[in-house]
Amino acid sequence: MWVARKAGSTKDDAVPYRRAGWFRRHRTEILLAPIVLATVLLLWEGLVLWRGYPSFILPSPVLVARKFLVVLADGVLWYHTRSTLIEIALGLVLGLSTATVLGYLIAKSPRLERILSPYLVAAQSIPVIAIAPLLIIWIKDPNLSKVLICAITIFFPTLISTVVGIRSVEPDLIALMQSLRATRWQILTKLEIPGALPVLFGGLKIGVSLAVIGAVVAEFIGADRGLGYLINLSRGILDTPLLFVALVSLVVVAVLLYGFVSLLEHRLLAWKRIE
Repeated sequence: MWVARKAGSTKDDAVPYRRAGWFRRHRTEILLAPIVLATVLLLWEGLVLWRGYPSFILPSPVLVARKFLVVLADGVLWYHTRSTLIEIALGLVLGLSTATVLGYLIAKSPRLERILSPYLVAAQSIPVIAIAPLLIIWIKDPNLSKVLICAITIFFPTLISTVVGIRSVEPDLIALMQSLRATRWQILTKLEIPGALPVLFGGLKIGVSLAVIGAVVAEFIGADRGLGYLINLSRGILDTPLLFVALVSLVVVAVLLYGFVSLLEHRLLAWKRIE
């Protein structure tokens, strides 16, 4: 049988076994997901029928689905979704790279931490939505300003997770590698990065969700495309079904990004799991 692992079986023979074991562990979540979704849609439809809400106040799931098919067919949804995805991707690259480098330097230098900590905390205490209009005014390129707002949103969580992750590496292990004449690069790539990955991925999961929020905030302030712009537009013309389509699209983007990070974490941290 596929599930039974026989003596002398090869590594390839164990793949179906692991897949079957994964399904057994997540069987409840897999079966509950469509049931919960169907229940929410039924309750939503029932509420609309019971209260008799007009579509501009609370559209039914059927109206939202019809609007989704319309904007998907004419390319409007993909046009705005693509713009938001580009902003999120560029914001993630900029925010993650700068926060990771600075976080590593702070983790290795307590003096640098004492110098920069007050300024970093002060910067983090300022709401992004408060400085977003200023950034759009100061930066003439609207695309760059939106990417920068997205990067700022994810900067601080990534910085903190990097510092915590690097400092979670056991000093005795670092001393051991130094005694074996390991170079600074070897210690970084063979010990510090692998040891910090669990914490780094925790911060990255938060970061991808915040990146979606940062992109939408930037599009709220000043944009002529993107899902945030689509939300503003639909709200202004009282097209509530379109508003729901844009909101659901944002949720799907955030879930897919989170799922991609989780899959990457599953692959890169396979060595931590007990076979």
